[in-house]
Amino acid sequence: MRAHDDFELAIGIDYSGAKTPLSRSAALQVYKASPGSEPRIVTSPASSDNRKRNWNRKEIAWWLAEHLQEERRMIVAIDHGFSFPIDYFQRNQIHDWNQFLEDFVAHWATGEETVSIDDLRANEKSLVQQRCGSSRELRLTESWSGSAKSVFQFDVQGSVAKSTHAGIPWLHWLKAKFQYQVHWWPFDGWDPPQEKSIICEGYPTLLRKRYPREGRSADQHDAYCLAAWLRRLVDQQTLGHYLNVPLTDQEREIALREGWILGVL
Repeated sequence: MRAHDDFELAIGIDYSGAKTPLSRSAALQVYKASPGSEPRIVTSPASSDNRKRNWNRKEIAWWLAEHLQEERRMIVAIDHGFSFPIDYFQRNQIHDWNQFLEDFVAHWATGEETVSIDDLRANEKSLVQQRCGSSRELRLTESWSGSAKSVFQFDVQGSVAKSTHAGIPWLHWLKAKFQYQVHWWPFDGWDPPQEKSIICEGYPTLLRKRYPREGRSADQHDAYCLAAWLRRLVDQQTLGHYLNVPLTDQEREIALREGWILGVL
């Protein structure tokens, strides 16, 4: 088996940027699958035999951290943007993704337990006013997808802006904890090493019609589709095809800062 396909677990996460990191939401869903097996739903660790509780964003980050500490190689796709368009980097003099993460958490306090994106955006004195962008700005991967919206396009149906701005601080937190154990694709390079787990950006819109809904909620189905597709790539040993995106050298340099949606070719 090739290094690209040697994984023991595939995880799909459908995300939400609503309210605060401690707010529970049915829009936050997690599915996981072992090779050759059907994805199964993962409930919040706060659940009990008598009551199933929804996830919050902090719990998902801590749950992922616990799994990454195990000696199992996994691939994880999360449904929110991992970075911003190249114009944002240029006007704010940000040189790479690591610097972007540090800059973002210095301006957007969306990882703090009592902070919501709506509150930050409504506060005219907030630091976020220094780090906003236009809804017309697209990353290269969003342009290639044909349907993905800008990470700056708030308050519209299907928007990924809130989930992106809410999720990036947790990427920063996880990266600080797992700087060497995890390959953050494609920021750490297009070809992941054999020993590392992979965390990447997913986009369920590309996948949801491939799999029957079978009674799942829309958010459950999105997480299911991500996990099912990743598991299929592992089972069929075809992940390498999607990691090797046919970009020019210049486009690759841009994508190393903007990020890329796995599955967009």
